[in-house]
Amino acid sequence: MAVVGALLAGFYLVAVAAAMVAFGEGILPIAIVGSILLIGIQYKVGKWAALRSVGAEDLPETQYAEIHQFVERVCREKEMKKPSLKIASMGVPNAFAVGRRGNGTVVISQELIQLLDRSELEGVIAHELAHIDNRDVITMQLGQGIASIVAIVAQYIVLFTGENDLADFFLAVVVGNIVQFVVMIFVLAISRYREYVADADARDVIGQGEPLARALEKIHQGNQQAQQSAGRAQRGRGSANRRGRGRGSQRSRDANVDQQVSALCISSSDRGFLQQIVSTHPPMEKRIQRLRS
Repeated sequence: MAVVGALLAGFYLVAVAAAMVAFGEGILPIAIVGSILLIGIQYKVGKWAALRSVGAEDLPETQYAEIHQFVERVCREKEMKKPSLKIASMGVPNAFAVGRRGNGTVVISQELIQLLDRSELEGVIAHELAHIDNRDVITMQLGQGIASIVAIVAQYIVLFTGENDLADFFLAVVVGNIVQFVVMIFVLAISRYREYVADADARDVIGQGEPLARALEKIHQGNQQAQQSAGRAQRGRGSANRRGRGRGSQRSRDANVDQQVSALCISSSDRGFLQQIVSTHPPMEKRIQRLRS
């Protein structure tokens, strides 16, 4: 975490220093207050949007007592407050965590509960609890916020050092996007590394890596099947619309659910090199290999 913090702090300090050079030392308090507000708003809105996008509801303790008991045991061992547990119908087997240590939330899909056995499900939940315990959600939100701040600073430097014409405006947009992309490459690399750490922590909690490895294999296969089903529904939308507007609308909504949760999926599909460097998760086969090594 020290290396991660140093990288993010380095990007932020470079952006603030550049702003001070371009606009004077008077920009420093504005930059600090603006940064805090931007990252705080992104954190709050991001958590709310993630839960709302999947329609998450409280996980009934009477119906899922074993899950609650497992989470309580792990939280006692880690000396952390039990996060809120929620369930959602996502169309894919999935689980994700939002929030921070002391105020976190773990969302589990109904499809995941149906797909995995008890030990496999505990491995996945332990992985998500590790994200909260390690403050990975806050780290990624901080990284995304810093990337946005660096991009904004770059855009304003281009605008205020140019002739303020239309060409400068478009140049500022291009420069801002490029700078943000470069910073996000590092942020995404941090995210992939934190996934390996969460896998290792989950293995320590459940005592072995095999249950989580099996769970990742099943989740990966389940997501592939869901993507294939969504593709077939997409191809059949035209004929469905001709047969009736209602059925076409229902299929469209199902496809939208898959798209909304795709960025949160614990699974990752087979990808080329360029796709891997802009992914939040490392390749699934590498995670499984590490768990079984």
